[in-house]
Amino acid sequence: MTKYVFVTGGVVSSLGKGISAASLAAILESRGLLVTMLKLDPYINVDPGTMSPFQHGEVFVTEDGAETDLDLGHYERFISARMHKVNNFTTGQIYESVLRKERRGDYLGKTVQVIPHITNEIQDFIARGAKAAYNGNADVAIVEIGGTVGDIESLPFLEAVRQMSLRLGRGNAAFVHLTLVPFIPSAGELKTKPTQHSVQKLREIGIYPNALLCRADRPIPDEERAKISLFANVPQDAVISVWDAESIYEIPSMLHKQGLDSLVCDALNLTPPPADLSAWDTMNEALRHPESEVRIGMVGKYVDLTESYKSLSEALVHASIHTRSKVVIDYIDSEEIEKRGAAELLSGLDAILVPGGFGKRGTEGKIAAVRYARENKVPYLGICLGMQLAVVEYARHKAGLGGANSTEFDPSAPHPVVALITEWMDREGKVERRSDNSDLGGTMRKGAQRVPVKPGTLAHKIYGDEVNERHRHRYEVNNVYVPRLEEAGLVISARTPTENLPEIMEIPDHPWFLGVQFHPEFTSTPRDGHPLFIGYVRAAQAHRQARQQAEQK
Repeated sequence: MTKYVFVTGGVVSSLGKGISAASLAAILESRGLLVTMLKLDPYINVDPGTMSPFQHGEVFVTEDGAETDLDLGHYERFISARMHKVNNFTTGQIYESVLRKERRGDYLGKTVQVIPHITNEIQDFIARGAKAAYNGNADVAIVEIGGTVGDIESLPFLEAVRQMSLRLGRGNAAFVHLTLVPFIPSAGELKTKPTQHSVQKLREIGIYPNALLCRADRPIPDEERAKISLFANVPQDAVISVWDAESIYEIPSMLHKQGLDSLVCDALNLTPPPADLSAWDTMNEALRHPESEVRIGMVGKYVDLTESYKSLSEALVHASIHTRSKVVIDYIDSEEIEKRGAAELLSGLDAILVPGGFGKRGTEGKIAAVRYARENKVPYLGICLGMQLAVVEYARHKAGLGGANSTEFDPSAPHPVVALITEWMDREGKVERRSDNSDLGGTMRKGAQRVPVKPGTLAHKIYGDEVNERHRHRYEVNNVYVPRLEEAGLVISARTPTENLPEIMEIPDHPWFLGVQFHPEFTSTPRDGHPLFIGYVRAAQAHRQARQQAEQK
């Protein structure tokens, strides 16, 4: 029988509830337990797919093609279990499901109410998500509840997990509450009152935490921990200090040293072997003691909120672990390149990366960045839109196709080298038909797809015979123009086997220039890294070394 740990938050959002939950999962997994995770989001959107990255941050795509909360990316980076569509659900999905049942007559004419219908549906969704991993045999499911205690939107979720813990019985559910202990500079002290009020609010709902994770910018002294213990009615050893760390990958060890996993195991009547965090220690040692440094320019339009590129920045961190290098990311606004020119903003970089994105704003700046990387032999990686714009740039300046563009940005472009493909086959073999009027999220190519790789290419050197990566896009490279591009020297090194759609492009006479239609960052982990990003960072190291040698001469 799967046991549950419910993780709640208080005072303010963005304290790191997802990282804390994932870190606890990592420790439990290191103790030999089979662990899975779920994220419950209280917003009414059906999923984050059409939400602005400025509001929500990155959309993480699962292997089965679900657009989910970015915390699922943390889950996959910290534990072995793969996330699926059922591992993340929202208020919108719950109400949508309940209303469908009501229309079918499933409730036999009863008045549909928050209790019991919405809360029961939430519990059913949780149980279903917990069964998605390990053939339903997970030992522990860690369930993170979005929002903060006291939010009206979160109340049905909190009531549902309170009921669920009661039904599961003693020893089968535990609660971990994350809260804020702010340092007030003018007073020169940490303040415990926000945590006291947060726990009080949680207890009013009927939830009594087994452990408190107290977020602060510094370790919390025993005196303050004792005060929190007294007023929150939680044993002092269950008041865990969680301070700002140099790397999120230090959090598992931080929590383990304070006994969080033992507290949870005791609450769940589990007696697994001791934790083995040696792999995490090795990773953190590599992060703390790099042997070289590289600067990578990430050219995008969401640079004011770097959470928009969370998986991508983490993939570069993972590559830094496996190349023993310090990767410094310069986030560069593509609109600034349009105003000031590529040379001013991109000179001195060791590599350039153009990530995915939607919408016309800033695209000409990204194209200028691509051209700068190509002409100056700077290692380049284009992801999704970054690949499409690399094709546009090559078409304009090497293949003689003036005015080439994507129909996403210029529907009347004389050379639509990137276009909306009207038909493609989804992962289940069903033909999807797309048009400009289709739902934004409903007709994307999403999820993992296996694609053969052309021998003798850079892509083959990285991936071998086959690539299996996740997608999230609507537009594709237009095959009508591929022969013209290939004549000009472009190489399409991977194509989908069914639709023959270009998946990877590269330029052979460049030291390292690659564009990929998929999102490789979603499958990168700190334990294994990712061959594409490791190769990219090594190319950046080589470019930096060559540039430094040239400067010395």
